[in-house]
Order: sequence, then C-alpha cells, then structure tokens
Amino acid sequence: MPVFESQIDPRAESFAANRAAHLKLIEEFRALERRIVEASNRARPKFEKRGQLLPRERLALILDRGAPFLELSTLCGHKMHDDDGEANVSGGGVAGIGFVAGARCLVSASDSGIKGGAATPMGVEKALRAQAIALENKLPFIQLIESAGANLFRQAEMFVAGGRTFANLARLSAAGCPVISVVHGSSTAGGAYQTGLSDYVVAVRGRTKVFLAGPPLLKAATGEIATDEELGGAEMHYHVSGTAEYMAENDADGVRIAREIVAKLQWSRDAPGRARTFREPAYDPEEILGVVPADYRVPYDVREVIARVVDGSDFLDFKAGYGAATVCVQAEIAGHGVGIIGNNGPIDADGAAKAAQFIQLMCQAGAPVVFLQNTTGYLVGTDAEQRGIVKHGSKMIQAVTNMTAPKLTLHIGASFGAGNYGMCGRAFDPRFIFAWPNNRIAVMGGEQAAKTMRIVAEEGARRKGEEPNEAFLDAMAKQIVETYDRESTALFATARLWDDGLIDPRDSRKVLAFCLDTVAEAEARRLRPNTFGVARM
Repeated sequence: MPVFESQIDPRAESFAANRAAHLKLIEEFRALERRIVEASNRARPKFEKRGQLLPRERLALILDRGAPFLELSTLCGHKMHDDDGEANVSGGGVAGIGFVAGARCLVSASDSGIKGGAATPMGVEKALRAQAIALENKLPFIQLIESAGANLFRQAEMFVAGGRTFANLARLSAAGCPVISVVHGSSTAGGAYQTGLSDYVVAVRGRTKVFLAGPPLLKAATGEIATDEELGGAEMHYHVSGTAEYMAENDADGVRIAREIVAKLQWSRDAPGRARTFREPAYDPEEILGVVPADYRVPYDVREVIARVVDGSDFLDFKAGYGAATVCVQAEIAGHGVGIIGNNGPIDADGAAKAAQFIQLMCQAGAPVVFLQNTTGYLVGTDAEQRGIVKHGSKMIQAVTNMTAPKLTLHIGASFGAGNYGMCGRAFDPRFIFAWPNNRIAVMGGEQAAKTMRIVAEEGARRKGEEPNEAFLDAMAKQIVETYDRESTALFATARLWDDGLIDPRDSRKVLAFCLDTVAEAEARRLRPNTFGVARM
C-alpha cells in the first residue's frame, strides 16, 4: 500500500493553535508530577542522617541504566482524600515496568519520603492495578518496601480491598511470577504479609522492621515489652524466623542483591529473540500536537494520528467505504503487526458492525488491537434506531469484551457514553490504557446533559400544569455544565485510575511500542505454576 498522504499543513495557524493548547495541558500535568518528586526529595536530610537512599534513588539503582521505564498512574488520587492537589502523594508509592538485570519486571517502591509512604485508598487501587499488570503480562514483581502502613483515618475505605493486594501476591507466586522484596524499613501490621508473601526477601541490617504488632501495640495488648529488633529486625528475621533469605548492609546493597536474584532467574531467556526491523513514521510524531485539536468538538481525521504512530506511515484501511466514521486499519508499530480502531465521529450501526468483524479478524490473526478512543458515543435518532444501532452496538461491545487478542487503549479526545465501552474503556480490561491530557470522559458532554435535564424538568412542570421556572432552570443548567466540565477532565479521570497514566501525545508511538513489546514477551513466555505459591519455610 502507498504511504498515507497527510493533508495537514504544519504552517497553518490552526496547527500552531492546536500545538499551543496541547503544550499547556502537557505542562499542567508534568508540573503536578514534578511536585510529587520535589515533595519526596524534601525528606533528603532525614534519609541521609539515617544512611538511607531516597525512594526514587532506590528505584533508579535497581533499574538497568539507560533502559526504558514506563511509570504507571503518576497522579493517582489527585485531589482525593488527603491530597489537595498541591501536596500530591501519588497513592504513597511509585510503580512501573522497567528492566532489571536485562529482565522486564514490574517494580513497585514505597515513597516513604512523603508521609512515611502511608497507603491511601487510591494507593491500594494503584497497587492492585500494578499487580494485575504483572500477572497478565507474566512479569516478575519487585517491591522496594518502606511504609508506615495504611492511613488509619481512611481504613474504612481501604481495609477490605487491601486484602486483595495480599491475595494477588499469592496468585503471582502460584502462577510462576517471582515476587522479590527488599525491606528498606517498616513493613508492619498488614504490611508484614507483604513481606511474608514474597518469594525472596532481602533484609537491610539495622533498618528492616517486619512484625504484626509493634512494641507499643504489643505492650498495650499483652503487657510484653520488646524492642523493634527483637520483634522483627533484620537480624532476627535472617537468623531466627527465617523470613529473610538475604542480609544487606544498606539500601544500595539490598538493591544489588535484588538485581542478582533477578539475574540468576535468567528470566530474559524466554523473551522473544527475533530482532525486529522497522521504519520510522514518514511524518514526525512531534506534529501530533498540531494535527489534533485540543477541543474534542473540532473534527479531524484520525488517520493523521495513525500516520504519525505506525511504521512507515503505511497502513491498510479496512472497509473504508462502509461505516466510514469508524476507522479500522492494519499496520505495524515497532515491527509488531496490529489492528487499530479509531473514530472520525459517532459510532453508527455500520461502523459498529464493521468494528466487530474487524476485531474477530484480528483475533484470528493473533494481532493486538489498539483502540484510539475519540468518540461522542453511539449515534442516536430514529434512523439510527431503525438501522439497528442497539443490535450492532451490542455486537461491537460483545466483540470487545470477549476478544482473545490483546487489547490496548489510548484516550486521545472524547470518551462519552457507551462509546467508552465499545472502544474498550477501563471496564473492558485492556492490557494497558493511557490518556492524552486533552481527554474528556463522562456519560455525555456537559451541555448535552444540561439540555437533557432542562427538557425533563420543563416537561415535568407542564405535566403538573405549571410553567417552567426559567431562572431556576438556567441556574441548574449552569451548575450541571460546571460539574461535568470539572468531573470529565483527564486529571479527574487519571486520579481515579480510569487510565494507567497521562502521556505526552508525542510519546504515543514509544509508549505503544513498549507495551506491545511487553505483550509479545508475555505471549511467548511459558510460566511454571504451582498450586499455592512458594511456601516460606
């Protein structure tokens, strides 16, 4: 097929305006991410006095130098619970996929530089998501632990769900995905099981504390008096209880031992060995910022985005003349064959049927499907209903739900109504789901919701024989629009883990390529499961 011919003029005023709007949104979420790092770094004097590394220094040390690291859910819990948007806590930890001793791993680190690394309700959800990614993609799970435990003021919002984090550690081990923990400090109460459910535990001399009840609680409950070291220190767990397999002299030594454990596993031996060759896009991914309007209401051709993401800007359009607002193409990203489904408008009956057929074809071929989600939803109206939008839309949702090929979703604009479902939103379990900062996600747009509620209120008043109160309706409509505008932003969505994080649109190809590499490695890997997970002896 010939390379796609772009219709975009990078010198146009609209291009420059689009680019400026995206850069503003990118800077907004990057600034919030920087605040989290800065907040953690303010604890440096305290850590240095204790002879410790900062949490992100531990993370940098365990990862292979120069290798990519895909951080997940950086703004988890933004403006939720005790996070006011200024003192961001990111759920109390850092998580992402990176390389350790050559092996692709899921690495999680307590951010004890912020509020002692105490877990928040959304932090629990972040941990669960990280564990789910590790399990589905057959990755070793590495924990760098030092946490004050759960925020006890929020226990009702996290205690029950928190038990699943322990169940998932058992599932990872049983599935054959090793769980490796370096205990840099406290891992107490329920957190003790975070250590106990690991396959390999590295204790740090003089710093590790692992016990179900600390000295104050022990004294209150039983009257017994004991020191931290006697109850759950590194020496005790290494020499007496046997909970720790390895003793490290300090943080850096603990990280070194963890890297050596991974190296001895020879995990990378099962990684796909074929070196992929591919062409870069004919059009610079940098141009995406100018191609796509930041306002979802301004139309554009999603093929212009595809051309700046896929190898050689070369793709095969499937049924281009049928259900044209739903774009289905076959292409390659970093040498991986993929199907891509995008939107050039609402999903009509023909587009839904076309997407369902395309998904089945990709399952037959074993090709991952990338959903570029930018839709105001399924088409409505008398004609749409008569053409079977309910029936065909349901077919598309069934196909997305039950497809056997890996699913990856990128929110690149609007995500309204059942369009979120048909285009593989969070509820449909994509392997990975990321969003651009211009993303808007809600049951519908604010103006549409306001008009709908106004019509309902007007008709209700007339049924009662009353005239609608226009001043009241105006105020109600204004409040609805403001609420929807606030609650449909990309920041609102990512805080609630409706995605795996916000990305710069210019990084879309790199992020998708990394995720596709991860998926391909998982598909090729043969795990060696056991029944219960490795039992600690």
